[in-house]
Amino acid sequence: MADASTRRRSRGGGGAARRAERTAVSFETAKYIERNIPNFEVLNEEALEVIETNAETVLEEIGVNFVENPAALARWREAGAEVEGERVRIPRGLARKLCATAPSQFTQHARNPEKSVVIGGRNLVLAPVYGPPFVRDAFGGRRYATMDDFKKFVKLAYMSKWLHHSGGTVCEPTDIPVNKRHLDMLSAHMTLSDKPFMGSVTDPSRAQDSVDMCGVLFGKEFVQDNTVMTSLVNINSPMTFDEVMMGALEVYATNNQACIVSPFIVGGAMAPVSVAGTLTQVLAEVMAGIAYSQLIRPGAPVIFGAFVTSIDMNSGAPTFGTPEASLITYGAGQLARRMGLPFRSAGSFCGSKLPDAQAAYETANSLNMGLLAGVNFMLHACGWLEGGLVADFEKFVMDADQLGALHGLAKGVNHDENGQAMDAIREVGPGGHYLGCAHTQANFKSAFWKTDLLDYKPFETWEEEGGRDTRMLASARVERLLSTYEQPALDPAIAEALAAFVDEKKASMPDAFM
Repeated sequence: MADASTRRRSRGGGGAARRAERTAVSFETAKYIERNIPNFEVLNEEALEVIETNAETVLEEIGVNFVENPAALARWREAGAEVEGERVRIPRGLARKLCATAPSQFTQHARNPEKSVVIGGRNLVLAPVYGPPFVRDAFGGRRYATMDDFKKFVKLAYMSKWLHHSGGTVCEPTDIPVNKRHLDMLSAHMTLSDKPFMGSVTDPSRAQDSVDMCGVLFGKEFVQDNTVMTSLVNINSPMTFDEVMMGALEVYATNNQACIVSPFIVGGAMAPVSVAGTLTQVLAEVMAGIAYSQLIRPGAPVIFGAFVTSIDMNSGAPTFGTPEASLITYGAGQLARRMGLPFRSAGSFCGSKLPDAQAAYETANSLNMGLLAGVNFMLHACGWLEGGLVADFEKFVMDADQLGALHGLAKGVNHDENGQAMDAIREVGPGGHYLGCAHTQANFKSAFWKTDLLDYKPFETWEEEGGRDTRMLASARVERLLSTYEQPALDPAIAEALAAFVDEKKASMPDAFM
């Protein structure tokens, strides 16, 4: 890593780059979570074997579709699958054998090496909401997202202590042409933050632009030898792999960049209503997708994904924070670990239209479930509202604050000499109190997780300060963070080269809004 950092610096502006580093303002970012608590497992050995057997049956007898992608069909045929039209039937055991070359964990490098993350094992990396076309705040209400909104979210993610990742399409900037907005989004992640980020998957050419821009930021050789992007490749459940997502996967796998291979499941619509049936389909889809990535490049980094919600059978609307979704997520975590793959699932999911009690209940259920399920990469960890249609500024900082509680819980119980606190118990004795004892004085600053947002003041003080609810407190925090934001240092030569790349790409094609 030191060699790579040296290579990046050597291409830049020399003294100007060093001056930028010295004068940069740094915001504290917690290290990715390393769990010291057990995973919660709901499936026994018999259930796991039944689901794994049934998933193999799905691949062998029913098959999956690779649509409008002759090259993928040819690869599968050469690998030993039966191809009929666009249907691919994979012999029992073949997909799992191909998946075995995928790494059990990998490092995604950030341009600030101190913020690189290790995805897999006992780790949990938290990334913000992804994909909403709308944004909301307490003052402007619900509206289509703009590039200005996108940049604000990137800044908030950069300044959020408990977020380890800048994410990808934090919101969809609808004021920029569809065929060009990925360039502006990537540029924002690369220049306004120094945390890891995601690439574009809306077209294979845009995935290639993402790789090329990373070549400017990190150096082309470094990109080929290391993973610098983790990008989301959704499966069109049930059991359909479209040419756009697979084309993006092909680009990223070829260039050693990671993909989250993720079914998009709404139980009762895109999968069966039963937990075991949904897990069977999830496993079959993931195995086929990850196996295909390994046909492209054995050893390409991938993540076993599972985006799972249930459905309200009266309205057809997706529901979140439900027991069934939790059971599926817990089970999918077990299946991912048995395959030796990193696991992506969970997030700040809710169906509420506002950051209200419904949003809080559903989000808390979803976040805690993700921690206990053994999730390694949690997309949508903050900011999600209205079933993913809205990225909400207040909820972003509310959720980001609560992610600190996940860090605290994941630490587990410290039972060393200091954790046992026998000296404190002896010092205080019966009938005393611990407020002034030596052990408390030595540990009070770090003993408890502390919110940066919620209000614990006495009623009288709270009332004197305006009786603000959590949303009002969050609005004030958003304003305060954005007003104090300072851009992280970046070698001026690299910044200029990125801007030139974006300008040249944009000039090479007319605007398209479809």
